[in-house]
Amino acid sequence: MAAYLIVDLEISDSEKIAEYRRAAGPTVVKHGGRLLVANGAREVLEGSWTPKELIIIEFPSMQELKNWYNSEEYRPLIDVRKAAARGNLIAIEGV
Repeated sequence: MAAYLIVDLEISDSEKIAEYRRAAGPTVVKHGGRLLVANGAREVLEGSWTPKELIIIEFPSMQELKNWYNSEEYRPLIDVRKAAARGNLIAIEGV
């Protein structure tokens, strides 16, 4: 069953986040991840959630998503992301 990583970031350092993206992209692909949404146009229909930068990545399974997040290749990039942005990452299984 597919799993999705939903990311909502508020970027404070665009150069550092670009560095992070260049390095993180190949690690996502290595774990079967596929970028579905990258800060596209959006409209709040209900509620008050106003994400700054919204990203959704699909993985083949929750286990593969967790394998990516905890991988030796990705773990050092977490600090790079946190130095460039603050936000929320949520993992959710599909149906």
